[in-house]
Amino acid sequence: MSQTYNTTSKKLGLGLGVFSLALGALEVAAPKRVARALGLDENGAAPTTIRAFGLREIAAGAVLLRGPAVSFNVWNRVFGDAMDAYALLAGWGSSSKKSAMAGALAFVGGAAALDVYTAKALDRDTGRFLPVTKPDAML
Repeated sequence: MSQTYNTTSKKLGLGLGVFSLALGALEVAAPKRVARALGLDENGAAPTTIRAFGLREIAAGAVLLRGPAVSFNVWNRVFGDAMDAYALLAGWGSSSKKSAMAGALAFVGGAAALDVYTAKALDRDTGRFLPVTKPDAML
């Protein structure tokens, strides 16, 4: 693979890490506002779930900043995207703002597509799912 392609996928991984930190910070700082924006009960379980997802997002971002070229770290975001989509679909019936929920689902779908693209690119660039440390690099 070309070095340019590897650099591009690594930059995407880094960008996804920064994005995860920002999104997670929003979800942790203002879970009731996020719930309200989605038409969910801000006094029910939604804010607790949103805060927990925010903490997961921050952890994913931190791991990506530590290793932006490790596809496993990006695949972790894909798993999180699936959780987000499931939670949005589970809350669909109780939402009073279906258009906001549809927008959130579209946003998650777009993020998932970018995550899958980046993870696959990193898999191709490195030839492996997990990083391997060479014995000489450990010295």
